[in-house]
Amino acid sequence: MLDNKTTQNQAPVRKRSKLLIGSIAAVVALSGAAFGVYQWQTHNSLIEAKAINWQKIQLVQTFTGHTDRVWSVAVSPDALSKGSVPLLATASEDKTVKLWDLQTGKQLKTLEGHAKGVLSVVFSPNGQMLASSGKDATIKLWEVSSGKLIRTLAEHPKNVRSVVFSPDGQTLVSSSWDNTIKVWNVQTGQSLHTLKGHSEGVFAVAISPDGQTIASASKDKTIKLWNPSKGILIRTIRGHQDSVRSLAFSPDGQTLATGSNDKTIKLWNVSTGELNRTLAGHTSLINSVAFNRDGKTLISGSEDKTVKLWNGSTGEQIRTFTPYSDVVTSVVFYPNGQGFASGSGDKTAKVFSL
Repeated sequence: MLDNKTTQNQAPVRKRSKLLIGSIAAVVALSGAAFGVYQWQTHNSLIEAKAINWQKIQLVQTFTGHTDRVWSVAVSPDALSKGSVPLLATASEDKTVKLWDLQTGKQLKTLEGHAKGVLSVVFSPNGQMLASSGKDATIKLWEVSSGKLIRTLAEHPKNVRSVVFSPDGQTLVSSSWDNTIKVWNVQTGQSLHTLKGHSEGVFAVAISPDGQTIASASKDKTIKLWNPSKGILIRTIRGHQDSVRSLAFSPDGQTLATGSNDKTIKLWNVSTGELNRTLAGHTSLINSVAFNRDGKTLISGSEDKTVKLWNGSTGEQIRTFTPYSDVVTSVVFYPNGQGFASGSGDKTAKVFSL
């Protein structure tokens, strides 16, 4: 069922320049929009991931050091690129964010400043900044190289469940238990828009690869699509039978994946809001979903203590990973698509690769 089917026209492309983020190439189309426009294009040597035998993926590292559950994990955008130190960031109920060497498992830094549990962590597109949000109702921006706190954003009155950078890194979007989404200017810390429409807390937000659409997932069982530059609602999508906890855009921006307390993952057509497919197989609620760069493979983490890989085109389960002693809270693919990181209620993060 769909509400508010009004669609927004995209700004015209005026200029293009190539940008390399990690091992992923993007073509940047600059426009008058606040976000800028990123159009992902297929290029044989850069965008198309090599065919992966997911049966050969195995656990390669467990990261221990947090004293309470790990709520969120993020991998630096230049991870596994030549000459870079691949980083894993973890956010925990123990009030800290930790930075790790992804390959060796060595703990590099502990970022302290949140007064309560940290629920979300994300790298900026250039990998130089980290954003975290938490139960203390704040968002904090950190310098990755030094671990120093740059700025605290504190306009949400309740805990901030999720944060994400725009593709150009100039804007930050946050979702809160206050039922709203906020759009922020990263450089100034100014709140640009407050998006209101959900009737209950907002678990998660995502931004489309072209920067033109924000998606939000709520306890009110709905997904909403927003225009970030204008701060207006585009569409409300209904279909889940319980709270929607997580979501992710496909690399081409045409599909939105959502994970719910109803134990299903749903794939939606972003342009129309129509349901493409439902993936069923988890036995408990789904905390996290993400697309691989190949645009076909999907990963999910659940309260049933498993991670599942899916073929989004067919709905087929590719593989289930079960090395966890507690719930899986967060999953994210490597930028090169050849592995993934996960966080768990067992206070650890785990990474899997070929």
